[in-house]
Amino acid sequence: MSDTVPDPGSTGPASETVPDPVTVSPDPDPDPDPVSVSVSGPGSIAGPDTVAAAVVTAVGIGADGWEGLSPAARRELHAAEVLMGGVRQLALIPASAAERVAWPSPLLPALPALITSHRGRRICVLASGDPMFHGIGTTLVRLLGADRVRVLSHPSAVSLACARLGWAVDQVEVVSLVARPVESLHTAIHAGRRVLILSADGRTPARIAELLTTRGYGESPMTVLERLGGSEERVIAGTASGWSLPVAHDLNVVAVECRADAGTVPLPCLPGLPDEAFEHDGQLTKSEVRAVTLSRLAPVPGELLWDVGAGAGSIGIEWMRAHPANRAVAVENHPERAARIARNASKLGVPGLKVVTGAAPAALAGLERPDAVFVGGGVTAAGVVEACWEALRPGGRLVANAVTIESETVLASRYGELGGDLIRLAVGRAAPVGGFTGWRPMMPVTIWTAVKPFPRTPGSDGA
Repeated sequence: MSDTVPDPGSTGPASETVPDPVTVSPDPDPDPDPVSVSVSGPGSIAGPDTVAAAVVTAVGIGADGWEGLSPAARRELHAAEVLMGGVRQLALIPASAAERVAWPSPLLPALPALITSHRGRRICVLASGDPMFHGIGTTLVRLLGADRVRVLSHPSAVSLACARLGWAVDQVEVVSLVARPVESLHTAIHAGRRVLILSADGRTPARIAELLTTRGYGESPMTVLERLGGSEERVIAGTASGWSLPVAHDLNVVAVECRADAGTVPLPCLPGLPDEAFEHDGQLTKSEVRAVTLSRLAPVPGELLWDVGAGAGSIGIEWMRAHPANRAVAVENHPERAARIARNASKLGVPGLKVVTGAAPAALAGLERPDAVFVGGGVTAAGVVEACWEALRPGGRLVANAVTIESETVLASRYGELGGDLIRLAVGRAAPVGGFTGWRPMMPVTIWTAVKPFPRTPGSDGA
């Protein structure tokens, strides 16, 4: 939830309840995806003149402000020489002798220098709710190290919302749309599942309702919980297809119970989505082959895939759908296909897929080193397989598919040089044959899989 936009003062749908407020916090401070931060050793900001010796205290605070803080949190704020936080949070703290520093925008690039400028002073950072849940606390730990950050937590928006709704916290999927497209929600939408969404602003609930309705989940109950823990707390209920509130308060959390409309096709996160799930021009790794290919790529949470000659982007997209921490780069030489990949990624819930338009191997230059590589197109192009193998991290997997004799020849040669595993996959699909049903064969696909070995060290052979 963002706290930077004033309350638009809109009204809610017909179904509205206002529960008694309790001493809890709203959603945590937005903490965007990790940024590149230069460090010199574990838990320190780079450079000799740094805040390596600084200790920063992050204090979680709720919409009920000072009254809702623990005695320990109040003592820490009383003793602070510098108070940092958002304008809304700073306003919740009574006047004191501490210097007050409102967060600049953008915050993350400025944070190291900001902390450094106050080194030697007692710094206290304010955060909404739990500083370690999508909050500034995680950023401070990345910059300073866990031993330099003291955290005094407050209940998060998720804990409060689940208490309001009677939901088990451990059985709810949480999706943050702070600094992320609403399409990121797609991978969490499954019939019978409960999802809590951290909103970017007051327009997020309406966008969620539109996405659910378009996706075929219009009957899903939606609950918007505004300003949780404050004196103006409000709960608004409705369904996605019947949602009529254009703008809610910016501090809100959205709870969804996913209910599929009749005829809605489920989109599981396991590999092998129906071919119809992708927009394509025929350049698509078919469902059965895709499932086997991804099993060979073996997605592991947090790893990076290169999808080279990506076509419709199906391999990279399903790699990212396997886990929220997975990342992928799709490399495609044809601009129209590259644009189509981006549309497919957005529609299927992984808008963070990076699309590089260009021909491999030149287009691979400068890309982050991958943990796995799939070569679906361009196997016969000079230097493509070699460049992918060279870039691959030790222990990483390279998988390449071939459907022509020429591309099979290349894979057979690489198999002879590097080893690995070589298989041929033949798939037949039932199809009408006059008044009967017969098997219509697809083109056989040859799949080469190789794992890059780790460099040998002296004595590793037991000699």
